[in-house]
Amino acid sequence: MKTHHLNCGSLRTIEATYDGPHPASAVNHCLLVETDADDLVLVETGLGLGDLRDPNGTLGAEWVEMTQPALAEEETAVRQIARLGYEPADVRHIIVTHLDVDHSGGLPDFPGAQVHVLAAELDAALAEGRSSRYRPAHWAHEPRWVTYDPEPGEQWFGFTALQPKGLPSQIKLVPLGGHTAGHTGVAVQDRDKWLLHCGDAYYYHREIGDLMEPHPLLDVVQTRSQVHRDLRLGTQARLRELARHHGDEVEVFSAHDPWELARYQRDVKPVRAS
Repeated sequence: MKTHHLNCGSLRTIEATYDGPHPASAVNHCLLVETDADDLVLVETGLGLGDLRDPNGTLGAEWVEMTQPALAEEETAVRQIARLGYEPADVRHIIVTHLDVDHSGGLPDFPGAQVHVLAAELDAALAEGRSSRYRPAHWAHEPRWVTYDPEPGEQWFGFTALQPKGLPSQIKLVPLGGHTAGHTGVAVQDRDKWLLHCGDAYYYHREIGDLMEPHPLLDVVQTRSQVHRDLRLGTQARLRELARHHGDEVEVFSAHDPWELARYQRDVKPVRAS
């Protein structure tokens, strides 16, 4: 398998809390996995073409004002995948950590894909309808949902892991509760290491280090959007232990930290619309 790291939507510029890293735009870190069976698997979708055409209508004016998205067409997953030589129909599977507005915007660009999500997350999104968190325009095309309950599952470095249907054993769902009703991480085996996309289980790389230091701006976002504070903090503690004891086997990263994306991309400067 081959894994590509994509930024599918630059957001407002943030600063690091220590000397060294330059300010950078927050990102929507997505993965494109080329499987051995020639299927493409997209992990997260970021912002989509429909969001660019009508940002206030699909994303919400308040969200746009708060996050300041670049709204650059070349950053959408569908355009980046085309630059790699693929068609939208080649993406046969999409896995979303959750269905928040900035994680599901690209779903309509891949209408034929199966969309893998925890059942509790889909139930919450459909029950809430239009809200600052969930935007029905992102699934008005009626995706081919494939849902999962967290139990039973195999053990993966001390976490429960679920095997997505129709996908190779090198890809797993790893439920990481607290941020939303059905939030999950996504593990992908990349050569001799596992990559764990943690979604919004945490927002800033120094939260997972020994300092346990949240980002002052991003922490406002994560605390306001959490559905279960103790569960979220417990998830972060477990991720901290994973990184401490299994860092040679598993690399963890979150959805929006630009300095984490910089591990995998040489240039993470935002693409600003003209």
